[in-house]
Amino acid sequence: MVATLALCAGAIAADLDDRIPGALTIHPVPVRTFSTPRTAYAASGLVQSLEQGTPIDAGAANALADTFSAAGGVGADFSLLVADADGNVVVDRNSDALREPASTMKTLTAFAASQALDMDATLDTETRLVYDAGTKTATLTLTGHGNMLLGSGASDPNHVNGRAGLGTLAQSTANALRARGITAVKLVYDDSMFGDNRTPPNIIENNGGHQYATDVSSMAVDGGRDWTGRTRPSNPDEEHSYPTLSTTTALDAARIFAARLAEQGMTVDGDPVSGETPADLSPIATVHSATLGEVMAYMLRNSDNTEAELFGRLLALKTGAENSPAGAAQAVRAQLEQAGINLDGLTMADCSGLAPGSRLKVTTLVQVQRAMITSGASAAAANEGLPVSGLTGTAALRSFSDEAEGLVRLKTGSLTGVRSMAGNVSRLGGGLLYFAVVVNNSQDPYEANASIDALVSGLVRL
Repeated sequence: MVATLALCAGAIAADLDDRIPGALTIHPVPVRTFSTPRTAYAASGLVQSLEQGTPIDAGAANALADTFSAAGGVGADFSLLVADADGNVVVDRNSDALREPASTMKTLTAFAASQALDMDATLDTETRLVYDAGTKTATLTLTGHGNMLLGSGASDPNHVNGRAGLGTLAQSTANALRARGITAVKLVYDDSMFGDNRTPPNIIENNGGHQYATDVSSMAVDGGRDWTGRTRPSNPDEEHSYPTLSTTTALDAARIFAARLAEQGMTVDGDPVSGETPADLSPIATVHSATLGEVMAYMLRNSDNTEAELFGRLLALKTGAENSPAGAAQAVRAQLEQAGINLDGLTMADCSGLAPGSRLKVTTLVQVQRAMITSGASAAAANEGLPVSGLTGTAALRSFSDEAEGLVRLKTGSLTGVRSMAGNVSRLGGGLLYFAVVVNNSQDPYEANASIDALVSGLVRL
């Protein structure tokens, strides 16, 4: 032991005197210095330089447009607009025509919501307790604030869908009840947040089997998806299949919460009933959703119609518009007008593009894309939430060229006879461009998609 200690002490001393390699030293350590740079660039100037890149070859751009117009599945009823980083139009095909946009409508909703809502905020789900000492009865109220991506079990920190879990809420609630000596409750759930008018008119026409949207509500588990008889995806944040959606999402959530409470040893008397949140009472337990920015990315990448309508309704409540589907559309319009977006001819049947009857010009789509970039941090959630070609969301499933993968942020759109896409492109030669293409009355949707993908793949080379 003495010999070992002596060896250790000797090694430390040698290290201190730099006789052997090591981290210890008693000698001065030289500080590396750098000469003054000959040129310095401000961040804004550098970003602007990168955005501008080389001028776009208008001839090559229009040749791409000509090829697209003659491609399979496109037909005569299409509009196409391409603009450079400054918004100057390079390609214009039928931009004055009003077209049905399908899910590219979600880009309008996303940008508008990002301008008025706090993208760092969360949608909380809470419990409140009323105890009647006379009858010794406890009434628990479950209150939602729009989180339709609740989990049925423990909160999941690694995903947006399920970030707030009803199992975790039940555990926290049960602990609070036990601390008060309560073991049995009546359960009330409050689903009054969005009033009685929950869904846009006629949306059912494009919602066959009730698979693509459900009514907005104060709370839902997994967007109201019923996986009975189907295989649930391993990643809850990816929507590549479309099970039937519940029409009683808040009641479903309350029933699941009641089951989780029972697992915690609490007795829940009867079935949950609808009611109002008690005034002037603080929650005894709360779970938090992912941030609105994360939920927006989930909505855009999966083209989730229900979440798009939810953002419209949250925007309406925030800005004082009518608490209705029409009020949500008006709230979106108001934010777009405030941002200087050209809304000439715009008709919004809803906030998602699923309901029939929406019409717009591709000019509006392109201007929204540019606003997402030029509006700075306020629009970051909308722009960064867009699917990326070959990598994320609906853009991962398209047939882009290898060189275009990772260079396009975009939103797809698909309805019967409608194929559309809008986004921004990081050009191989440097700089950005913006584009929007909408095909209506397509007789071959598969070919129309392939033609759009080929067009957009070509844009990266401009």
